[in-house]
Amino acid sequence: MKNVILTTLAALISTSAIAQWQPAGNEIRTRWASEVTPENVHKEYPRPQMVRQTWQNLNGLWDYAITSVNDEVFTSEGKILVPFAVESSLSGVRRRITKENSLWYERTFTIPDDWKEKEILLHFGGVDWKSEVFINGKFVGEHKGGYDPFSYNITPFLDRSGEQTLTVKVFDATDNSLQPRGKQCIVNSSIWYTPVSGIWQTVWMEPVEKTHVKSYYPVSDLAKSEISVEVDADTAEGDIIKVTLLEGGLEYNPEHPSQTVLTEVIADNGKATLKVPDMKTWSPDSPYLYGIRITVLREGKVIDSVEGYTAMRSIEAKSDSSLNKYKRMALNGENLFQFGPLDQGWWPDGLYTAPCDEALKFDIIKTKEMGFNMIRKHIKVEPARWYYWCDVLGMMVWQDMPSIGDYARNQLASRDPEIQKAINNKWSRDSLLGGTECDIPQEWKENYYNEWKNIMTFLRGFQCIVSWIPFNEGWGQFDTAEVVKFTKDFDPTRPVNEGSGGNYHLVGDILDVHHYPHPAMNVFESKFINVIGEYGGIGYPVSGHTWEIDRKWGYGKNKSSSEELMKTYEEYAEMLKDFIKVGCAAAVYTQTTDVEGEVNGLMTYDREIIKVDVQKIAEINRSVIGSMSK
Repeated sequence: MKNVILTTLAALISTSAIAQWQPAGNEIRTRWASEVTPENVHKEYPRPQMVRQTWQNLNGLWDYAITSVNDEVFTSEGKILVPFAVESSLSGVRRRITKENSLWYERTFTIPDDWKEKEILLHFGGVDWKSEVFINGKFVGEHKGGYDPFSYNITPFLDRSGEQTLTVKVFDATDNSLQPRGKQCIVNSSIWYTPVSGIWQTVWMEPVEKTHVKSYYPVSDLAKSEISVEVDADTAEGDIIKVTLLEGGLEYNPEHPSQTVLTEVIADNGKATLKVPDMKTWSPDSPYLYGIRITVLREGKVIDSVEGYTAMRSIEAKSDSSLNKYKRMALNGENLFQFGPLDQGWWPDGLYTAPCDEALKFDIIKTKEMGFNMIRKHIKVEPARWYYWCDVLGMMVWQDMPSIGDYARNQLASRDPEIQKAINNKWSRDSLLGGTECDIPQEWKENYYNEWKNIMTFLRGFQCIVSWIPFNEGWGQFDTAEVVKFTKDFDPTRPVNEGSGGNYHLVGDILDVHHYPHPAMNVFESKFINVIGEYGGIGYPVSGHTWEIDRKWGYGKNKSSSEELMKTYEEYAEMLKDFIKVGCAAAVYTQTTDVEGEVNGLMTYDREIIKVDVQKIAEINRSVIGSMSK
């Protein structure tokens, strides 16, 4: 009888929650939107590189309010579905905020009885932009940065028993600021999209001992068949950190790891070197992953243990065998033409947030099916699970830093004069000369460095990432030489693309040209890896699957059929082959999907229509990739 009563009560609560929430707005949505409910929203473990079995997901319905920026108290205005940004349809709210507002979240939770003697960590996958966190009305901490995960030990702020109250206050000025924000703009047009504010990734808790693993960083050395692992852990004198390398596979899952031990060593001052027997490398054709287990022992007793994974993979510049000795990008010592789409990572229903993990994985799978081997993640950072799927599926990634400026001159009226002045630089497109840098105040430079370091710290363990891009087309670009040095000093294992598309200072590893609609190489420098970082953007609006009726933007005249699109795509591919002969090492086609007013995707924004013949485009793309070796 007790079980029946509890089941009935749960059903009533569930029905009530659904009644309080539904998607907002009338824009197109993906097929996965219908599966999203307050009880079924991003339930997957959010940190696949460092898994603990015990955790609690805090996604679901929270109270929310939008107040004046100076208000210190609020009254709930309704429910918002976390983790979808307040501007999105799936949040159930679909409202915008400005720098004059604060966005508030609040919910209650309880600590399970078997957690009572533990330290409780509260994790946020992503909150755009500045957040203040309170537990039971007590200030816990502040974080600035919309793209990196962060956490707090909330144990000192918890009541001894009963319900606990979690409150989050958010400030987000979007483009009326010099904060990293990518393509978010208050005024939307052409390539500028709806702002994203507040919580947009999973919120969760886990219990740990006072002694526990905080993070680890693996680096592979193919020449020595070794993996070095640096472990950051809170330990006491006499504690032992054991690092174990596990047999993996193409479908390795850190939540259900292999038990076959390959190598096991005790870390010395948090550092361990593991020999890799019968080494298998990671590549798009064979994405082999090894498991990593890190255990903290005290007098033989396990105090903490986490499961993760890594891969044996190297990426470097390497001259080819031609007379000109063109520099190429060598994966695991072998030159490989890198070819993939520009991927904005936007969704019509969730904006920055995919409706579900299956949707997040879908774009990568389709990109792979189309014969690409790389994705340029364009001025956005994804949740950890996106990079996990790239690791698992075998997809190389060029990772952009979200820009702090742009060339959207029609946006100026929405920005304060000091913001307009700061980003009023010149873009040296198609030239090594003439570009100028932005006049960024020191406060925002320091914030950029802090956020970029946090993003790289978050992402550097994902072996799918094969290059860093600190700037795009001069948008907010400043102190390029110093930023490139900062990037290379922090991570010397990956090449740096100093400025994708222009404002070249010749201080990185890659020279990157943008040219629309057809590919071109109007700038070339033999000392660098030369790439075409953007081209294409062939528009093809599909009726019934566009974001707006009137705004259908692409590069050049829009096409009227898939056949017409494919014909032009193939013409551009043949041009790429000619550029490969004279030193082009990689290319990026714009883009994976339509996004809001842009209709130049290989798929529609709602992912319902694949605009191209997948089998044919795969043949074309593989022919382009293979042409370099010939």
